[in-house]
Amino acid sequence: MAGSRKTARDRRHARVRKYLTGTAERPRLAVYRSNRYIYAQVIDDAAGHTLAAASSQEGDLRSKTLTKETASEVGKLVAERAKATGVSQVVFDRGGYQFHGRVKALADAAREAGLEF
Repeated sequence: MAGSRKTARDRRHARVRKYLTGTAERPRLAVYRSNRYIYAQVIDDAAGHTLAAASSQEGDLRSKTLTKETASEVGKLVAERAKATGVSQVVFDRGGYQFHGRVKALADAAREAGLEF
């Protein structure tokens, strides 16, 4: 039976999430990508809290189309906000997406801005 692309992504994400858990010391940097926007959250799964978040729907990023450059700006933004809350190490959760293109651009920008993963 052929499933939808969303079902396949959900299956991949569940497979990855079996092994990834965010703690207070190393929260999870979760990425969600839609056709128009990209979102990133730093999540402490043990406490169930989002420590920092950023998306391409914010401010001047909202008017831009979703490109690798926009994704890297979101990566820098989430890294700065995570550093402000005292987080320097994270576990990267690609959300079932291929580590390529916009997801990779977000991760690389977050690394350059000072997050370790």
